[in-house]
Amino acid sequence: MLSFPPAHHRRKQLNPCPLRELHQLIRDVIRDEIAAGKYLIMSSHQMATVEEFCTDITILDRSRAVLQGNLNDIKKSYGRVHLHLKCEADARPYIEAAGIGIDSEKENEYSLKVTGDEQANALLKKLIDAGVTVIKFELAELSLHEIFVKEVGADEEQK
Repeated sequence: MLSFPPAHHRRKQLNPCPLRELHQLIRDVIRDEIAAGKYLIMSSHQMATVEEFCTDITILDRSRAVLQGNLNDIKKSYGRVHLHLKCEADARPYIEAAGIGIDSEKENEYSLKVTGDEQANALLKKLIDAGVTVIKFELAELSLHEIFVKEVGADEEQK
């Protein structure tokens, strides 16, 4: 059983390290319960936490289910649209020629928005054919947070 000091004492006693330790303890307990084969029902606005522990999810908007199913299947259905690319040479001309949007760029390292696997792989082929050394090529799905914002909207996130 966890107990906390009365509210008027908390301000003096709040220290980020014990809170971090408490959060880690809670995470460990959840992992242990899952490993023991137990089912847990979680309600959270912290999409990273949901993504960490849950395999099946339901996203609600004003008490109405807007998205439901296996987390991996849901993420896969939105496609892989984030591409992290690092090259030994400037890849910008190849990226622009492919019609790919650049989210950020620093010293031949790029965070890109692609339409999916096909566009990303076509860029990789062009880079390799041109003799550009590719150091990192990581194609990623949307995070659950991004899916939540798409489905429910950014306004709900602030509530």
